[in-house]
Amino acid sequence: MDIKTATALRRLRLVSVPEAVSFLLLLVCSVLKRTTDFNAVTVMGWVHAVLFILYVIFWADAWNRTKWPLKTAAYYFLMAVLPTGGFFADRRLRREAEDAVIASRARKEGVVNA
Repeated sequence: MDIKTATALRRLRLVSVPEAVSFLLLLVCSVLKRTTDFNAVTVMGWVHAVLFILYVIFWADAWNRTKWPLKTAAYYFLMAVLPTGGFFADRRLRREAEDAVIASRARKEGVVNA
């Protein structure tokens, strides 16, 4: 994995958890708006919108660089649409990055998979 691909995956990971948290906070604010006088939906809506747009941009960049199959790319996109999906995307992206680091170290050391 080259440095640009690793950076694209890292950016996607960095925005996935805040995007998920903002989605959950937006849902809480929506409930509070309808049950109390507390109204932060406008602010949380903007915060979530910005994070969602960043997620989609970083997702498209990561898909372009990693050449994921359609199924994998669809999985990561679906994780942005589900309220807690960003947490699962982060976990899977972290695992993918760790596997890439292990494979890179094995190539450098001349270890060949038999």
